[in-house]
Amino acid sequence: MPTRQKQKKYQRVLLKLSGEALAGKESFGIDHEKIHWIAQQIRPLNREGIQVALVLGGGNILRGARAENQGMERVAADYMGMLATVINSLALQDGLEKQGVPTRVQTAIQMQKLAEPYIRRRAIRHLEKGRVVIFAAGTGNPYFSTDTAAALRAVEIGADVIMKATNVGGVYSADPRKHKQAVFFRKLKYMDIIQRRLQVMDATAITLCMENNLPLIVFDLNKRDNIKKAVFGQKIGTLVH
Repeated sequence: MPTRQKQKKYQRVLLKLSGEALAGKESFGIDHEKIHWIAQQIRPLNREGIQVALVLGGGNILRGARAENQGMERVAADYMGMLATVINSLALQDGLEKQGVPTRVQTAIQMQKLAEPYIRRRAIRHLEKGRVVIFAAGTGNPYFSTDTAAALRAVEIGADVIMKATNVGGVYSADPRKHKQAVFFRKLKYMDIIQRRLQVMDATAITLCMENNLPLIVFDLNKRDNIKKAVFGQKIGTLVH
């Protein structure tokens, strides 16, 4: 009998990447080799007809909360952080297009010479036409994280799942790089994240996922093909539902 072809578990996904993921081994700036590597992980999904949207953080360039702690006014610091996400989004767009993946950047703050303004229907149309869409500049409002932006955009475009890429294997009771006794969780409920104060996403993002019954997969970005494995329903990382 012929081998049964694997079925995609998710058709439309939103991938959340931290700004630090683009910095590679460095703690600051953009590592173009890492951009190239991430693009290589996304390209097979695009080739198989999976609709991929992304939200990037900006912490490799500037983190608003840190700037505020250093004396900067919070709103100004947050807007600077949003601009950092635009820089990262343009860098990843370049990396994806060099891999032959058609990509559009949409920004929550209008900057027409750089990218399209965020328009929900246009974003969905891009996805339906096989283009990767990167949502930049967060929600366009201060006091909201890029995690919240990822949850909001995922709900708006009707994504099947949020996939949050990290530098560890999933959700742990503590940072496993610092605490050897940290417990790994294969599955969690939304309320577990809030009640245990686990550092996955902020409470606003988790609440938005919970209210809209949107599953979240937290996994290790640094292992090749992990994104594809998650899309095809393989048990990697932590499932929050």
